[in-house]
Amino acid sequence: MKYSLFFLPVLLLVSTLLAAQIVPQGSYAIKGSLVDNAQKPIPYGAVALYLSADSSLITGTTSGEMGQFELLAKPGQYYLKISILSFKEKLVPNLRVTDQPVQLGVITLRPDTELLDEVTVRGERSMMELELDKRVFNVGADLSNIGGSAAEILDNVPSVSVDVEGNVSLRGSQNVRILIDGRPSGLTGISSPDALRQLQGNLIERIEVITNPSSRYDAEGEVGIINIILKKNRNQGVNGSFTINVGTPANYGGSFDINYRKNKINLFSSYGVNYRSRPGFGNSFQSFTGSDSTFSYSETNRRTRGGISHNFRVGLDYYLTEKNVLTGSVLYRRSDGRNTSRYVYRDFGPMGELVETTERNELEKEPENNIEAALSFRREYDRAGRSLTADVKWIVSDEDEFSSFQQGVLGGPINLRQRSSNTEDERNFLFQADYVHPFGEKSKWEAGVKSTSRVLNNDFLVEQQEEGGSWQALPRFDNYLIYRENIHAAYMMVGNQFKKMSLQAGLRGEFSDITTELPEEDLVNQRTYFNLFPSVHLSYELAKDKALQLSYSYRLSRPGFRELLPFSGFSNARSLMVGNPNLNPEYTHSLEAGHLLNWSTGSLLSSVYYRYRLGVIQRITLVDSVGFNRIFPVNLATQNAYGLEFNYSNTIQNWWRVNANFNFYRAITSGRYQDQLLESDTYTWTSRVTSKMTFYRKWDFQAGINYRAPQQIPQGRELSTYAIDLGLSRDVMKGNGTFTLSVRDLLNTRKRRTIIEQVGYFSTSSFQWNARQILLTFNYRLNRKKENRGREGMDGDNEGEN
Repeated sequence: MKYSLFFLPVLLLVSTLLAAQIVPQGSYAIKGSLVDNAQKPIPYGAVALYLSADSSLITGTTSGEMGQFELLAKPGQYYLKISILSFKEKLVPNLRVTDQPVQLGVITLRPDTELLDEVTVRGERSMMELELDKRVFNVGADLSNIGGSAAEILDNVPSVSVDVEGNVSLRGSQNVRILIDGRPSGLTGISSPDALRQLQGNLIERIEVITNPSSRYDAEGEVGIINIILKKNRNQGVNGSFTINVGTPANYGGSFDINYRKNKINLFSSYGVNYRSRPGFGNSFQSFTGSDSTFSYSETNRRTRGGISHNFRVGLDYYLTEKNVLTGSVLYRRSDGRNTSRYVYRDFGPMGELVETTERNELEKEPENNIEAALSFRREYDRAGRSLTADVKWIVSDEDEFSSFQQGVLGGPINLRQRSSNTEDERNFLFQADYVHPFGEKSKWEAGVKSTSRVLNNDFLVEQQEEGGSWQALPRFDNYLIYRENIHAAYMMVGNQFKKMSLQAGLRGEFSDITTELPEEDLVNQRTYFNLFPSVHLSYELAKDKALQLSYSYRLSRPGFRELLPFSGFSNARSLMVGNPNLNPEYTHSLEAGHLLNWSTGSLLSSVYYRYRLGVIQRITLVDSVGFNRIFPVNLATQNAYGLEFNYSNTIQNWWRVNANFNFYRAITSGRYQDQLLESDTYTWTSRVTSKMTFYRKWDFQAGINYRAPQQIPQGRELSTYAIDLGLSRDVMKGNGTFTLSVRDLLNTRKRRTIIEQVGYFSTSSFQWNARQILLTFNYRLNRKKENRGREGMDGDNEGEN
C-alpha cells in the first residue's frame, strides 16, 4: 500500500492519456473533486478504480489543478482508492455504476503527518526512498546496472561497495547480512561471493539498505542488512520483459520475467542464463629479513573465472479472498564454473640476485546447484494496517570445487602434480510468522517468531602424486567439517506518534545453538547463548520538508562459513587463506542520527553514526621461515567507528539529474595477538557521483565515478581505488524496447592494492578482477511500462526479515 504513492500517479497518468484518445463504448463518467480540511483543492492526487470482485485495477487518473477528477467505467460494482503524499489514503467503497454518470461530489482528505511508516524522497525510479528503518534504492534507471550482475548493481548503491573478489561491504565493513526477498537464500552463495556475480541484475526490482535494523529483523549483521528484491508483478493479463546482452570481456546472456493474472490466480516466472569469462591480473612483492637470512620473491598471476549459470523461478499467488493470499514458489539455480590461474614466482637471494623462477598452473571445475521452495500466507484485516503473515522455506545447496595443479621451473619439466577437492553442502529450513496490529489513531504493535535450522558439510582434501604415479593425501590439508546452526527468535515492537514525533521501540530475543565439528580430529565445539537485542527509532518532523531521525540497535555478527573452514583453497600454495573453527561472534552497539531535507527539485539526507564493536574479527598474516604466508581470522580487538554520510539528489533541469553520495569513516581498532600489539586508526572516505541527462527526449546519457580513499588496517594499509562508468540508452519500437550501451571501469582502474608491514616482513600487492567491460543490452517490454518512468511490482510482498 505504501508504495502506491510512488507508482500509481505514473500508471494513472498513462491510463488517463489513453482514455483521452479512446473512449470505451458503453462507459459512464465517475466525477468528483478533492479538498483538504480547509476546503482547499488538492491537485495531482492519484485516483484509482478497482473492481470489487477481485480488486483488479480498472483505470485511474490524477486530480486537476482545482482538485477535480473524472473516470470512465462500464456498469459494475467498484471501489475507489485515493492516494496522495501527506494525506491519509481514502477508500470510497460500494461504488455502483449503472447506466448514468456517477457524481461523487466533494471528497475531503485528512492530513497525515505520521512518520511511523515512512518519510519519502519522491522522484523517478532509481531515486532513494527513506523509511523509518531502511532506505530503498530502485535500480532500474541506472544505466550502468543494465545487463550487469547483482554484484555489479550492489557496487553502484550508495554506502555499498564490492571489492575485486566480490566481497560486499556496507559503510566500510564486510559484516553485512545479505537477503533475497527478505529471507536468507542460497542465491547469495554458501561461502563464495561468486553467487552474486551469477545472479543477473535484470531480475532485480530494488535493493533495500537497512543500516540500523529494528527488532523485526535478524540481529545478524554488524553494519546492517542488504535486502535484494526480485521482480514480480500482479497486473491483470499477461505482461513481462525480455532482455538480451552481449559484451566484452565475454559476457553473453538473456533473461525474462513473465506474469499472468486472472481473477484469483497470479502466475509469475523468471529465467536468466549467462555465460562469462572474466580475466584477472595481479602481482606482488614480498621481502623477508631475519636474524640469519634475507630473501624475497615476486609473484605475477593471471586468472580467468567464468562459466555458464542458470536462474529459474516460478510461483503462484492464489487469492483465497480479497484479503487472504497464499503464495508458493520454487527457485532453481545451476552454475558450471570453469576457472584457471597461472602463477609465476621469482625467488631472489640476499643480494637481490634471481635464484629461481617457478610456474604454477591450476584448472578448476566448480559445479553448483541450489533449490529453494517457499510457501507463504498473508491475511489483511478490515482495519487498515492490520496483517498476519506466515512463511516456510526449504533450501538445498550443493557446491563443489575440483582443481588440478601443475608446478615446475619456468620453461622446464613439471616436477609437482597436485589435486584438490572441496565439497560444500547446505540444508536450511526456515519458519516465521509476523502479526501487526494498529490501535488508537496513530499507534501500532507488532510481534513475530522465527526458527531456522541449518546444516553445512565441508570436505576438503589435497593430494599429491608420488613418483610411482599414486596419489597421497597431504595430512595438513585433509579435513572434514560439519557446521550445525539452530537459531530461535521472537520479537515485539510498539510504535506511536505524538504530534510531530514518532517513536518505535522493540526488543528481540535470540537463542543460538551452534556446533562446529571436526570428526577426523574428534573435536566438537558447541556454543549455546541467549541474547536480547533492543532497538529504538525516533523521528521528528521539523517542517513539511524537513525531518530528523535517531536510532539505536544492539547487534551481533556470527562468523561466516568460509571463516570457519580449516582450509578453503590451494591455488596459491605460498599464500593460504584459511579459517578458524573457534571464532566467536562479534557484538555491536550502533547509534545513528539523520536529517532529511526536501525541496521542490531534490533532497539531501545527512547522517552521522557511531559503532562500538567487541570481539572484532580481523585477518592476521603470519609468515614462516621459508616465506610462505598463512592468512586467518581471529577475534582480535575492540573498535570504535565513527561516520558521516550524505545522500544528495537534485533535478537541475528537467533533462538533467544529479545524484551523489559521500561517506566519511573513522575506525580505531586495538588488540593483541601472540603478545604483539595490533592497532590502527583509519580515516577514509568513499564517494559516488552520477549525472544523468536526456537529449532530444530519446537519448539518456549517464556518467558516474566511484572513489574509495586509502585506509589503515592493523598490519598495513589499503591504497585508494576509483572507477568511471558510462551509459547511453535509447527507446525504440514505440517505447516498448530499449537499447543500452554501457562501459564499466572506463580507465581500467578498479584494483585492490595492499601494503603489509611487520617486523622482518614487507609486502605489496595489486589485483584486478573484471577489466574494462563494454556491454550492449536490449530490453523488450510486453504490456508493461518502462521501468524508469514509474514503480512496478511494488506491492508490498516483502515485509522484511523477521
